[in-house]
Amino acid sequence: MKKLGFGLMRLPLLDPSDTRSIDIETVKKMVDLFLARGFTYFDTAACYHQGSSEIAFREAVVKRYPCSAYTITDKLTMFMLQNEADMPGFFKAQLERLGLDYMDYYWLHAMSQSSYRQAEEMHAFAFVQKLKEQGKVKHIGFSFHDDAELLDEILSKHPEMEYVQLQLNYLDWEDAGVQSRLCYEVASKHGKPVIVMEPVKGGSLVNIPKEAEQLFHTCRPAYSIASWAIRFAASLDNVMTVLSGMSDEAQVEDNTGYMTEFQPLDDQEQAVIAQVTEIIKNSITIPCTGCRYCVDGCPKNIAIPDYFSIYNDLTGLGVAHKADAHSAYAHLAQTHGKASDCIKCGRCEQRCPQHLPIRKHLEGVAQALEH
Repeated sequence: MKKLGFGLMRLPLLDPSDTRSIDIETVKKMVDLFLARGFTYFDTAACYHQGSSEIAFREAVVKRYPCSAYTITDKLTMFMLQNEADMPGFFKAQLERLGLDYMDYYWLHAMSQSSYRQAEEMHAFAFVQKLKEQGKVKHIGFSFHDDAELLDEILSKHPEMEYVQLQLNYLDWEDAGVQSRLCYEVASKHGKPVIVMEPVKGGSLVNIPKEAEQLFHTCRPAYSIASWAIRFAASLDNVMTVLSGMSDEAQVEDNTGYMTEFQPLDDQEQAVIAQVTEIIKNSITIPCTGCRYCVDGCPKNIAIPDYFSIYNDLTGLGVAHKADAHSAYAHLAQTHGKASDCIKCGRCEQRCPQHLPIRKHLEGVAQALEH
């Protein structure tokens, strides 16, 4: 398998305000190029695009290609389940949306302290193991958003898990909260191949400071900014594939271009990445990846990742961007709750893969953009 996977989490939209309005015709063109260049791995989940991601895969891939041309990963999303009895119906509905009789890979989704406890209480590990025994899925594993200690606990208790999907990128490699390196080392110790998610950190590692861009361009003028992040993750020996949440044809063209004949980073490139990492760390106010897990179920319908993006632009670009930031915030607040509407229930923080103090950050957003 080539070391690039197609993440179906950030697909192109017909209506930017409606995450379900996927532009299927554009997705078909993206898929055609991806497969034509020899890549086969796709990744989705029921919560991506509010269920429409799975349908998009059916329309763009399943209906147009033989099953031998691709592999698909889907996930058992714990926060979408109420009890153990929900799991069979949840899985059946996923197969129907995908238009398939079985899945190649099936993960327990976003394991953390809370979701892991829920998974144990609902016997979710046994459920996915049974699906494998029945031939309904070929391989099982889990995606993970917590510390290395918990990962070691899960893998020790559940050696039947074949793969681990980790958030891994050069900015989070030594981050004390995400612990990319430590988690990678735990997975390797247990002999579990790693699938990488968020290699570009939700786009954060594309929109980097000019000083950092210049370092990359000076070292490798022909390479895109995104390529550095993808290649960093793919250069690790125990990485099976690196997921890229591609949103347009240009991104597919770029990613498949440098990954068709993949070359690991050399020592000079690793040194440049170390410099860039320090520059970026000093420039990001709120390290939100825009995954939108926090939005689902917010009692005040607050556009959390959108507000964080506006706030980061404001703090990064300074006073010159103030009018644009206030205008963008006011426009969103017409159809969503304001940052100051937060009732501090904490539901968003329980779901945040980055473990961000969202309630505290919303106070900062309100202070900066509502006055």
